[in-house]
Amino acid sequence: MRVAVFGANGQLGKDVAAAFLAQGDEVAALTHEDVEVTSPDSVKQCLESARPELVINTAAFHNVNRCEDEPARAFAVNALGARNVAQVTDLLEAKLVHISTDYVFDGTKSTPYTEEDQPRPLNVYGNSKLSGEYFVRSINPRHFVVRVSAIYGENPCRAKEGLNFVELMLKTAREREEVRVVDDQRVTPTPTVEIARQLTLLSKTSDYGLFHATAESSCSWYEFARAIFDLTGTKVRLERPRPGEYPAKANRPKNSVLENAVLKSMSLNVFTHWKNGLENYLARREQASAVTRA
Repeated sequence: MRVAVFGANGQLGKDVAAAFLAQGDEVAALTHEDVEVTSPDSVKQCLESARPELVINTAAFHNVNRCEDEPARAFAVNALGARNVAQVTDLLEAKLVHISTDYVFDGTKSTPYTEEDQPRPLNVYGNSKLSGEYFVRSINPRHFVVRVSAIYGENPCRAKEGLNFVELMLKTAREREEVRVVDDQRVTPTPTVEIARQLTLLSKTSDYGLFHATAESSCSWYEFARAIFDLTGTKVRLERPRPGEYPAKANRPKNSVLENAVLKSMSLNVFTHWKNGLENYLARREQASAVTRA
């Protein structure tokens, strides 16, 4: 199958491209240098040349605080960019996988969000991503809109200065005697390699629609940090911040936990418990470090 991946040099995009390559697909790994999603002409020219049967759009402006400062850019990339990709893939009769976010919800629900729950974003980023979802769902009927949460992967995250949460915690612990992490936001840390594997399976179907795709169970960011330090044997004092210590520019949902209800109803869910995903990530990290040392 001919596959095009937008944002293929990103944290998620790189693993997605690798997963489809590993199963023998012909993959066009597209970066910002190859295509500008905010330009309809650029998207049209690029995809008409590649003629993909499947397009996976991981490209996004996802620095949440910067989205508050640059709402026009956020909507240009996350909403109108999604519209441009949806229009061209519909013209080419190609399937489209569009990556969205848990931040489409307001976090007031006490249980995990399912695909049937009503979105209500709290910030510019969430609103721009929800707008992108609506464009995709209304333009290309051959769509998989896939919401993910708290992702981390081995490829550097450009929006976070090259550090995912795991690497940020380990770096901070090396530099300080104490690390402070918020304990009032519940998430589901999800490895990008598991999302990539899920997409390879989902894209083989014609069961189009809206999907949640995250690891199982949940934790707070504080609990996630505690697990990182425990599993790596890192000795550091982990504390919760004092009230008002870390004022946020953008409001964030207190509960970002998603339930993969539709995937499970299709018997397609591949995700493991979030702690298993973390253990596997750290094992791969140690193997890579051993190779470097050798």
